[in-house]
Amino acid sequence: MAKKDKTKKQDLTSDLKKLYQICEWFEEQEEVDIEEGLKKVKEAAGLIKRSKKRLKEIENEFEEIKEEITEEIEEEGELEEEEEFEEEEEEDNNGEMGVENIPF
Repeated sequence: MAKKDKTKKQDLTSDLKKLYQICEWFEEQEEVDIEEGLKKVKEAAGLIKRSKKRLKEIENEFEEIKEEITEEIEEEGELEEEEEFEEEEEEDNNGEMGVENIPF
């Protein structure tokens, strides 16, 4: 799977480089060949579409990671709260009379 991810990264990087090259081509032209310009625009449109799709996938991956981290932090917080409650309960039960030990 790492190879697939690397290929996607290279594809995005490659697509962005190609887009940059197309922009440079247009900037360098004193008179644009309409037919060649149309080919370049079509190629750029395809590259943009594919790049947007890949960027959306990357955004989704970041969101998934963020959610996982948030869940882990929340779970750790719950565990810490439980441990604190258990420690307080132990302190109350060590010979001291806590509210929960009052018989009425």
